[in-house]
Amino acid sequence: MHTVYLDNNATTRVDPLVFEEMRPFFCDRYGNPSSMHSFGGEVGKDLKTARERVAALIGCDPSEVIMTSCGTESDNTALRSALESQPEKRHLITTKVEHPAVLNLAKHLVKKGYHLTLLGVDQDGALDMDELRDAIRDDTALISVMWANNETGTIFPVEEIAELAKSRGVLFHTDAVQTVGKLPMNIAKTSVDFLALSGHKLHAPKGIGALYVRKGTPFRPFIIGGHQERSRRAGTEPVPSIVGLGKACEIALENIHHENTTVRALRDRLEKGILSSISDSRLNGHPTDRLPNTVNISFKFVEGEAILLLMNELGMCASSGSACTSGSLEPSHVLRAMGVPFTFAHGSIRFSLSRFNTREEIDFVIEKLPPIIARLRSISPYMEG
Repeated sequence: MHTVYLDNNATTRVDPLVFEEMRPFFCDRYGNPSSMHSFGGEVGKDLKTARERVAALIGCDPSEVIMTSCGTESDNTALRSALESQPEKRHLITTKVEHPAVLNLAKHLVKKGYHLTLLGVDQDGALDMDELRDAIRDDTALISVMWANNETGTIFPVEEIAELAKSRGVLFHTDAVQTVGKLPMNIAKTSVDFLALSGHKLHAPKGIGALYVRKGTPFRPFIIGGHQERSRRAGTEPVPSIVGLGKACEIALENIHHENTTVRALRDRLEKGILSSISDSRLNGHPTDRLPNTVNISFKFVEGEAILLLMNELGMCASSGSACTSGSLEPSHVLRAMGVPFTFAHGSIRFSLSRFNTREEIDFVIEKLPPIIARLRSISPYMEG
């Protein structure tokens, strides 16, 4: 059975070209880049190339890129660094719809005595800039707002927020894990201080990420030890993964146009096909300011987990917009913040595409999903009549 994989915001397949780029660094070119001998030292040149490729994708200087283990580490490093480098400031601003990598850390920091402001969103998942402006205090150390939401794909006005933060003397961090490789980016022309990205969201392997830190931004390392990454992140470099990330970024840069034309067209075909064929279904997220690969749709009176199970039987992979996959019956915190009605919020499905998806796969989902929803509604205790 062919697998139709539409869960690329959770993780992506490693591009075969990325894998081939990594292969020599496991058994042949396995030297430690910090070694004095040339066998290891030569590997350092490959790390340099990888860093340059990451920098080219986001539009910054290679020296501003710190390799990390994942997006979560990058987010954690940015938040903790901003607070530790400004001990006189105890206030943090973020949103109610952030990824747990930011949201749960922020709530943890409250237990350590920091003050937190959580900004709400409207029914499209968009921020109120006036609310953000009013939330900034004299002791605000950092504003952290994701570039695009991982569940709905709604894009935030990050460049405008960064300018606002700069004008008020506040550092700004963005979790761009879902955005890098999907939208054109020139971070040097913005006022962003920190940006987090993750390899496995753009066809590199899991276990590798990066943190952009603007030159001149005060910085405190999260992992302390050796002198790797210019003493900004200790630990022997995972060379194959870093090389893979670099190659993935190079390929992503070449495919930005494809992502915003072909992938977007497939996403729109899927969205239109589902909404037009299934009654009582609704789009979650901004209708236009949205990632080109993401569509989140709710189906009234059915459970998202049940939809996923029946889709899985036919080889279709997506994810629930609710927290069902983690064992909770509570709807997604993102959909709750958007005010999605309870009868819809439990039946939400996120479809996230990649450049490897085909029109045939999209048409397969459009054909197979309506009978799944009809079957579940026929046994739903919430259905009227």
